[in-house]
Amino acid sequence: MAPPQRNDTGSAGRGFSRRSMLAAAASLGAVSALGATSACSRVSSADAGNGGELLERLKAQGTVKLGLAGEQPYSYIDKDGELTGSSPAIARIIFKRLGIPDVQPFPTEFNSLIPGLNSQQFDVVAAGMYITPERCKQVLFADPEYEMRDAFIVRKGNPKNLRTYADIKKAGAKMATGTGYAEIAYAEEEGVKESEMLLLPDQLAGLLAVEQGRADVFAGTAVTVRNVVRQTKSRKAEYTEAFVPKLKGKPDLGTGAFAFRQTETHLRDVFNRELRKMKKSGELLRVMKPFGFLAEEMTTMTAKERCA
Repeated sequence: MAPPQRNDTGSAGRGFSRRSMLAAAASLGAVSALGATSACSRVSSADAGNGGELLERLKAQGTVKLGLAGEQPYSYIDKDGELTGSSPAIARIIFKRLGIPDVQPFPTEFNSLIPGLNSQQFDVVAAGMYITPERCKQVLFADPEYEMRDAFIVRKGNPKNLRTYADIKKAGAKMATGTGYAEIAYAEEEGVKESEMLLLPDQLAGLLAVEQGRADVFAGTAVTVRNVVRQTKSRKAEYTEAFVPKLKGKPDLGTGAFAFRQTETHLRDVFNRELRKMKKSGELLRVMKPFGFLAEEMTTMTAKERCA
């Protein structure tokens, strides 16, 4: 599933309609079903003595399996059944440089990414997953590729003037967000109960919920919500200005990264080495920009800092 361009940016420039996004979701389910039939044969590659031997096994087979959750623009299957998104684009470049020329998708639900990784269903999470202290106890994160503010999808004109999670609580607005999203904790910080939220599979479902009046607001990462509103050319909804949410009383910029099993320190370290080269040269931004990321959303933060 190589992308059409040599710069490994996938199909970012194609855009996506409502129909194509729904077709992509169908493709996601089909590929997931195929992946599930082969997952049981996986065996552990951990070797506590040298930080894991998975890299050598992947080089020998020439393929790395990526766990993804079907969220644009991070990682998803496009309308043509192709694996694309910022994370697969980065993965193609780095793993090729590590001697692994082929990447294969293993689509699953977001909540299943960490369990799937740790049960050997795939080799690495490539879904722009936010680094949190809780997740750091379960997986080994690479350094983040980006830092991200939040934003909302609201009805045209933003009739309830919803610009922060505190506004949602104050207005008593019906909030929607994605299942397992970090936005749940951000909203709870301001007193919005998870039991009162409408939890949906993705940002397209969130856009439709707002357009149809089933929710007043959909909360997501700034790049996610601005992309879906722009590319579907919605006439009934708009996205709000990005803002920094709070967590435990402090401003919290979300940072997204690849995740590895905790025993695979060697693979994580060599991955980080190549990622840092891409950051230093500006290549990382060039790869991510076609997927809607901005220069100010790049970061030099490390996983160690974020996990702490």
